[in-house]
Amino acid sequence: MARDLEYDIHPDAYPVFQHYIEERMKLPYFSNARTVRNAMDRARMNSAIRTFERFAINGENGGLCTVEDLRSIMSEDFQVLLDDILNADVDKRIFA
Repeated sequence: MARDLEYDIHPDAYPVFQHYIEERMKLPYFSNARTVRNAMDRARMNSAIRTFERFAINGENGGLCTVEDLRSIMSEDFQVLLDDILNADVDKRIFA
């Protein structure tokens, strides 16, 4: 899916993504492909936010980023999703 959307997932991100899916499977309303697609969409959004903060807000590299920077999904992009599940109130979490 990431390849079809022209994104590159960093090798360090796969174990975090796998852990997210394993934890997500324990919650209600797990829906296989839909859950994976939603997770990828959220990771892409997290990547965009991370890239914007890094270059536009913090001014790294004079505010200039590369195509590789724009295409990269890193472990921290999936970690946000995993943290949402792990830190949620057990009585209130339905899905993340």
